[in-house]
Amino acid sequence: MTTDDTLHTLPDAPDQVVPDAIDADAAAPTSPPLYRTPVVLSSHTHAHWRLLPGDAAFAAASHAVPLVIGEFAAAARDYPVVFVGTDAAPVAVLGLQAEHNRFVVADHWQTGTYVPAYVRRYPFVFARTTDPDGHVLAIDADAPMLRTDGDEGQPLFEADGQPTALTRQALAFCEAFTRDATATAAFSAALVTAGVLVERQADVVHPDGRQSSLLGFQLIDAERFAALPDATVLAWHRQGWLALVHFHLASLARFKDLLTA
Repeated sequence: MTTDDTLHTLPDAPDQVVPDAIDADAAAPTSPPLYRTPVVLSSHTHAHWRLLPGDAAFAAASHAVPLVIGEFAAAARDYPVVFVGTDAAPVAVLGLQAEHNRFVVADHWQTGTYVPAYVRRYPFVFARTTDPDGHVLAIDADAPMLRTDGDEGQPLFEADGQPTALTRQALAFCEAFTRDATATAAFSAALVTAGVLVERQADVVHPDGRQSSLLGFQLIDAERFAALPDATVLAWHRQGWLALVHFHLASLARFKDLLTA
C-alpha cells in the first residue's frame, strides 16, 4: 500500500494514476470485454466495498474471451482456441452464436470445464499508471457481485485501510496475468511476422436446423507452419511456442462440441 491509497505493483510507484482504469492487456484506452465501469481501487474511496461469492452470469453473453499462453493446454481441452484482430490475440470460443456463452448454465460455469483466467480475474483488472511499467489495481464498479454498502460479502479493505487477503490475492493474480499477457503478445507477434495465420469463418447448422456463422477469426495454417524455416522452428522450440501451436491445432476439434447446446 502506498501513500496515495491505491494498490500498486511497484513499492515506489508515482503518486499519479489514470483517471479511468485502462486494461493492462488492451491496446486501446477503453474498457476491456466484460468490464463496464472499471475504476482504480482506493482504500479511502472504497473502504466499505464488499464482494459476494461470484457466479458467472456476467459472462453469459460472451461467446469468446481472451486467453494467455500459460493456459493454452488447459483451455484447448474444452474450447477452440483461435486468434482475432490485427495483433492476433488468442481467444477461447465459448459459443457459436453472438451473445451466447454455452458454458454458463444457470449463472454458473459448467462443472468440469476449465474456467479461463480472464473470467476468474473479474471483477478486478489492472490499470496503467503514468509510469509505463507501473500498474494499479482496479475493479468494475458495476460488477453484479459488488456491494458498495451493507455487510454482505467479503470486505476489500480492513478497518485500518489495509487490503484484505481477498484484495491481496486479486493483486497477485492480476500481476501474474499481466506478465503472461506480455509473453502472449510476443507469441502473437511472431505468428503475424511468420505469416502462418489465415482468415476463417465457421458456418454452422444447428441440430434444430438454425444456421449461423462465426466470423473474423484466424487459424494457424498447417501447411504454412510446416514450411517454416528450420531456424524459426528452432527458435520457437526454445521459446516453448511449438507446443502452443499444437495445442491450438488440437483445440479446433472442439468446434463440434459447441453444437451440443
